[in-house]
Amino acid sequence: MSKYIITGGAGFIGSHIAEQLVKLGNEVVVLDSLRTGFQKNLAGLDVSFVEGDIRDENLVKEVIHKADAVFHLAALVSVPESLLKMKECIDINTLGTLNVLEAARANTACKVVLSTSAANYGDNPILPKVENMFPEPMTPYAITKLDGEYYLRMYLDQYNLQTASLRYFNVFGPRQDPKSAYAAAVPIFINKALQNEPITIYGDGSQTRDFIYVKDVVRANILASQIGNETYNVALGHSTSILELAEKIKELTNSKSEILFLDERPGDIKHSKANTTKFNKLGFEPIYSIDEALEETIAFYHNELIIN
Repeated sequence: MSKYIITGGAGFIGSHIAEQLVKLGNEVVVLDSLRTGFQKNLAGLDVSFVEGDIRDENLVKEVIHKADAVFHLAALVSVPESLLKMKECIDINTLGTLNVLEAARANTACKVVLSTSAANYGDNPILPKVENMFPEPMTPYAITKLDGEYYLRMYLDQYNLQTASLRYFNVFGPRQDPKSAYAAAVPIFINKALQNEPITIYGDGSQTRDFIYVKDVVRANILASQIGNETYNVALGHSTSILELAEKIKELTNSKSEILFLDERPGDIKHSKANTTKFNKLGFEPIYSIDEALEETIAFYHNELIIN
């Protein structure tokens, strides 16, 4: 039995990683401040839960002691919030990551897998995004995620601590919070469609995103804990327009929702698509199509509406 730590493990992606690691028979410890995570996401899972903050250096050392790997997802995750709370963003995302790296370094053979972001590419119009493109982070959130990637590389080079960074594109799936002030398009669209309420799109809907299902992201994390020491794009490598997404969701939910178009939001990136060749060469291939993933996600939110 291996011991795995998931920082931010009560969150959307972290809880899915916890679920899969438990299924595989591992010891799983979740460290989460519950700033944006929820303990209900871990309901029924055989995990040890520690409520705490990655800024607490001693706590992080204690939790990570004798771990085989750390999946580091804890972060200030909202881009708008990072602009309002810049110093806090640096404290959590950069200094918190250093605490994790130091704690892992104190162990023998403990690998750190960092969840990072396609936001590091900025609004460079060149597509698809390749890992060796010059990064152009535009917000404190993206800058701190890039900091994390550099620190992981430094700890690998300086201390031979095994590390890997995963640049997520647009992750979606069950447990993504549709009520958050900074919620992503998929859970909002699904919730609106299930209730036949208007679906709002900023701009004309032609903007594209590279969506990937959370269960494929889980597989990416587990693979990265076993092989690879670099930064990798995690995406389908396929673009879907926001209008196409809304129409797919309407069709799959048999919804009567009207699609409304509002003014384009300033700062929104027009198009996004990943080159996934680098990670594919390590053996990663997403197994869920957009439609299959949306069907599973819709079923989850449908059940949530019935329960609530």
